[in-house]
Amino acid sequence: MLLNDFFKIKNIESGEKYIVDIEMNPKHKIYEGHFPGNPIAPGVCLTQMVKEVVEQIFNKKLIMVTGDNIKFTAVLNPEVNKDIVMTVALKTKENGLLHADSSITAGDMSFFSFKGSFKESE
Repeated sequence: MLLNDFFKIKNIESGEKYIVDIEMNPKHKIYEGHFPGNPIAPGVCLTQMVKEVVEQIFNKKLIMVTGDNIKFTAVLNPEVNKDIVMTVALKTKENGLLHADSSITAGDMSFFSFKGSFKESE
């Protein structure tokens, strides 16, 4: 679990899309190896962040079933971009899966986009 250690949720606004204000922790231990003196948020952590944010929105534990389209469009250095915004559009499919379309940005810079599905953990 990365929430409240690797990143913190500062605010969630609901609407057609959820707008989530996030504060990154540039002092997290992961940056000692990824990479010393030039911290870069690992892609797997950005993907996990989407899962954990969706879990917070629904207050349910989830399992990622598919990552249909995951793109890393720029390097996210938490010392440069400590405050980021995650947008999440959610749709429940007829098969019961929860489809998420998400992105992570800071100002005009886009770092990451995710399209995939989750199911409730058993």
